[in-house]
Amino acid sequence: MNTIWGITVVALSMLAWAGQTIALLAPAAAVRWKLMEAEEDVEPTFWADIRAEALWDALTLWVMVVAGVLLIADADAWPYFGLVGGGMYLYFGGRGISARVTMTRRGLRIGAPESVRIGIVFLTIWTLMALVTIIAAAVALES
Repeated sequence: MNTIWGITVVALSMLAWAGQTIALLAPAAAVRWKLMEAEEDVEPTFWADIRAEALWDALTLWVMVVAGVLLIADADAWPYFGLVGGGMYLYFGGRGISARVTMTRRGLRIGAPESVRIGIVFLTIWTLMALVTIIAAAVALES
């Protein structure tokens, strides 16, 4: 079961980390691949926020990828990376969802409605992944 969850964690967290890294390093490609909205399609403040978010996420979200790899390898250190990475993804998902819902309710332009919905779906998936990983890491540390 650890191997299956490890593969799941690697796959899902690579999507987030790689997507944010692409958004940081190649924003035109990220827009073309629908990883983010074009600058002219969103509010200037939202654009600045997602650019800053991409920088921070590119620097930090790799921790969950490492947690998944260590879990697959059955390494003793995986729970520590799982707790830290899980906390990061819990914040990442929760903040992303609440910001998008709040901005949408206030009528701010943050992207096409379908893009916002897809973003919220993925942020929800990453939040659930974080919760399961935190619980699994805590259980692993207790045993």
